[in-house]
Amino acid sequence: MSDDFFYGTGRRKTAVARTRLYKGNGRILINNRPYEEYFPRPTLHLIVRQALAVVRSEGKYDIKVNVCGGGLTGQAEAVRHGIARALLRVDPELRAPLKKAGLLTRDAREKERKKYGQRGARARFQYSKR
Repeated sequence: MSDDFFYGTGRRKTAVARTRLYKGNGRILINNRPYEEYFPRPTLHLIVRQALAVVRSEGKYDIKVNVCGGGLTGQAEAVRHGIARALLRVDPELRAPLKKAGLLTRDAREKERKKYGQRGARARFQYSKR
């Protein structure tokens, strides 16, 4: 991989993905492992490649990602967000298709905290009238 790259940060829930795009032939490394090895499910493979598929850039870039926090699905979606942001730095003309596919918007949904005096975030203890 060469020294010049395009950078993008992706986030989802508590996962953060720091993404670098290099000119190359389509190799994707996540935490220094191939993405097929890092993410065990085929669904997650599709999520990771989704931004590249939208702009028809599969096989044009080598991608190196450091991802931490969260679970596997959150990490995969953070990687997708990071790749989309890095592609935007490569070519600002790609903004329209990426935006239309919803890949540039950070998914702000987070886990709601458990409340005191209750079983969970919304669930209450069972109430007995009599």
